Amino acid sequence: MTAPVPAPMTAPNVARPTLRSQLFGTRTNTLITLVLFAVAAFLLGSVIRWAFIDSLWKETREGQCATVSGACWAVIQARYRLILFGLYPYDEHWRSALACLVALSMVLLSCMPRFWSLRRLVAIWLCGAGIFVLLMRGGVLGLPLVTTDKWGGLALTLYVYLSTVIIGVPLGIVLALGRQSDLPAIRFVITMVVDFVRSIPILAVVFCAALFAPFILPGWLTPDTLYRVILAFAFFFSCYYAMIVTGGIQTVTPGQYDAAAALGLGYWRCRLLIVMPQALRAALPATINHMVITLKETSVLIIIGMFELTASGNAALQSSQWQQYYIEVYIFVSLIYFTLSFSLSRYGAYLERKMRVGSNAR
Repeated sequence: MTAPVPAPMTAPNVARPTLRSQLFGTRTNTLITLVLFAVAAFLLGSVIRWAFIDSLWKETREGQCATVSGACWAVIQARYRLILFGLYPYDEHWRSALACLVALSMVLLSCMPRFWSLRRLVAIWLCGAGIFVLLMRGGVLGLPLVTTDKWGGLALTLYVYLSTVIIGVPLGIVLALGRQSDLPAIRFVITMVVDFVRSIPILAVVFCAALFAPFILPGWLTPDTLYRVILAFAFFFSCYYAMIVTGGIQTVTPGQYDAAAALGLGYWRCRLLIVMPQALRAALPATINHMVITLKETSVLIIIGMFELTASGNAALQSSQWQQYYIEVYIFVSLIYFTLSFSLSRYGAYLERKMRVGSNAR
């Protein structure tokens, strides 16, 4: 006679609270929810009325903005050239606009999978950077020379950002590999340098590169201010990116190294063919986040007198006619930053889905 098999224990069926029950479950919750909805609707209606209904989009006569109670978007129409191009010569604004299109085209081509090879990416970056500098600087092919101290607006922001990423990504990978080196001296020096740079703010790094470097370094080691700032930005970016890549390297299991050694792969072939593809895939979300942060950090160039996008927006408000409409100008500048940052984050989400980052599939 066999003993009866006990029935398997099941977890109690606990109903999860729905959003409706959380918001309107009790009288107190219902009252608070209705009050919050009413306040939100009032604020949203006020913003819509200010931005669209009572606003002025084009000024037909001087001083017309003073007669409306809403936003004066006419300031954007009147000052958009200064906001987008900064101090760049007015008659040459087409060159700055074309350079921006070249930079954005370079980014778009780099995002297409068909160009994901080292040779193609290097060719795109070198050609794009060369055309950009040729358009912005000139001095050849009949283009008037425009020195870097007159660069500004969106073109300067894109140039600093893209140069920072192009230089900082490979440098960060090298620093990450150095932190994992089997040689104690190399590992100690690189770790100290990375930790030191990460312990100081980006503003201090930019100040040192722009203002103090010419007093410390010899003349042949101090390039133009713009390029000193780019090198400083790139090194700062690479130190943070090195820690991101280090975290990705630590996700590679020891069995991967043993398998590479069994196949006869040396140190560099193991890192390039086995370790780094897996490490960069695991570090992709943090990489996209770091790139978005770096894009917004380019606004600190205003502190050292460079007319990047934010500084150009401030310059557009120096006219007594438009200085009281700073909210509209800052909203316009914010929308540009938002468009670039949101596009980058959405592309990062696409890459995460394509590469199945976070899944167990290998």
